[in-house]
Amino acid sequence: MFEANKIKQNQAPTNPTPAKSDPKMEAKDKALLEAEKVFREGVVSVRDIIAPAAMQVETNLLRLNNLYVRTLFVMTYPRYVTVGWFAPIINESLVLDIAMFFYPLDIGLVLKQLRNKVGTMEAQIMGDHEKGAPRDPITETALQDIEALRDSLSQGTEKFFQFGLYITIYANKLEELDLATDRVENLLGAQLIYSRKALFQTEQGFNSTLPLGNDELTITTNMNSSPIASSFPFVSSELTSDKGILFGINRHNNSLVLFDRFSLQNANAVVFATSGAGKSYAIKLEVLRSLMVGTDVLIIDPENEYEHLAEAVGGAYINLSLNSENKLNPFDLPRGIGGDSKPEDILRSAVITLKGLIRLMIGDLTHAEDSLLDRALLETYAKKDITASSDLSNIETPMMSDLEDILLGMEGGEDMALRIKKYTEGTFSGLFNSPTNIKLNNQLVVFSIRDLEDELRPIGMYIIMNHIWNIIRSEMKKRILVVDEAWLMMRYEDSAKFMYALVKRCRKYYLGVTTITQDVNDFLTSPYGAAIVTNSSLQLLLKQSTASIALIQKTFMLTDGEKYLLLESGVGEGIFFAGSKHAAIKVQASYAEHQIITSDPKQLLEIEDAKKEFEEAMLEEEKV
Repeated sequence: MFEANKIKQNQAPTNPTPAKSDPKMEAKDKALLEAEKVFREGVVSVRDIIAPAAMQVETNLLRLNNLYVRTLFVMTYPRYVTVGWFAPIINESLVLDIAMFFYPLDIGLVLKQLRNKVGTMEAQIMGDHEKGAPRDPITETALQDIEALRDSLSQGTEKFFQFGLYITIYANKLEELDLATDRVENLLGAQLIYSRKALFQTEQGFNSTLPLGNDELTITTNMNSSPIASSFPFVSSELTSDKGILFGINRHNNSLVLFDRFSLQNANAVVFATSGAGKSYAIKLEVLRSLMVGTDVLIIDPENEYEHLAEAVGGAYINLSLNSENKLNPFDLPRGIGGDSKPEDILRSAVITLKGLIRLMIGDLTHAEDSLLDRALLETYAKKDITASSDLSNIETPMMSDLEDILLGMEGGEDMALRIKKYTEGTFSGLFNSPTNIKLNNQLVVFSIRDLEDELRPIGMYIIMNHIWNIIRSEMKKRILVVDEAWLMMRYEDSAKFMYALVKRCRKYYLGVTTITQDVNDFLTSPYGAAIVTNSSLQLLLKQSTASIALIQKTFMLTDGEKYLLLESGVGEGIFFAGSKHAAIKVQASYAEHQIITSDPKQLLEIEDAKKEFEEAMLEEEKV
């Protein structure tokens, strides 16, 4: 390139004469420029698309299309600010644009100015002391702060900035804009942080909060690194305490989600997730860790998912089916009641519970049948000398066949007796018409109802929960009750009502109920299901389906970000709620825990094969 230029220079004439302009060429160039201008005016750019149709600048606000816009700037901060002080502004349901501008300052220049300031303040303090004036604590405190800041700046642990913070508020009406402005100013003022409206600079304030990085207000405050860092608005909740069990890892900051569910106002929990999202895995991990801290656990297992866990920790695994040797009598009453409970209250509660069970078994009842059944149940207990004045510590409870006999002897009770007969002498007699032969004397007890027919599952769950409730009321202990596939209970009003009553009353008996379901719509559309969620302080939401996410978002008041987090979560990932706090969580188990609680069929088969190989090796060793 250099040689070519050189040749051209050599070839250039010594006295060049200016070329004459051609009028035709000039006219042609001018026409081309005009055509290009017209063409550009007809092309739609991105700027044309995003630009507002109209903007009106007023003294203290902007009119942007149909919106009212106002910008605030922060002007004064207190001596101390807490971490996450700006989070309440972010969490308000307001439409805001927020801009933060950081201008780093030369540390040497700042130290020189601070040194001069220290000299001035020390001279003032010494002068006051010589004059005998009382000490000024404000000046002395400011001097201590400056000295501490000088040390931090000199050691390099702090930096110094000029910090500008602007907030632009949007509203559809002027009244709404004024209310939103007052709300933001009050939230800031409650922390001794004072702001002002950008009067006569509304356009500059609006431009400063656009995603352009232009600070047209340039209203800043001198501040060092630590308080500036505390203004970061997105603070993840810490769910780490000095007691409790490990639920998982906080996905925001990798801290431990360590929590004691019994430290909340109630120890109830709900778990919602799609099939295969890891809900049973998470609960089995909680159960395993709860057993280690001495908590008793009772589980209703519809799919034999907890059998391997019960076997690994030496728990009791009770299989309830028509052919099983394990029996539960629904007429059982709690024993050894403490407190102010009276026999008449216990008997009345048992009759109400049994009426709900009978409705599940034989269908809806008329008002006359309901009244008749109420009297028949009282007479059934009276047949065994159980009345409102009886001593319940040593009684023999009736059975379903006793109720059938009473109904047969009552006018109008023949039809109900006929419908009950299949549970006393018919196909289902083996399960519901026998005395209880189960003893809950283990730290972990699992009730399996997998082998029950679909028609009997809600009835079986109802009877098991009633039996557990009697045991819980008989002896005060720290317990957790896990109800898997709880949507089965929500399909029928009586079973849903019973479960809601259990969740509502269990706190006084030191019990926490964990409700697990994958059929979110069936559960939450039931009025009792929604009430169970309200009465559960602990909530775990794992991966959700698009069909149920709208209802989940409405029920738990999730933000759009949390909604998409649940839709995109992997296995064992979700959101953990504990009272008013919540955090994104990943359920994490150790290798040994994973071998015990896994539900993966492939891994379970591998474990079974390894167990068989071990048993065969032990037999071979014994033979040798």
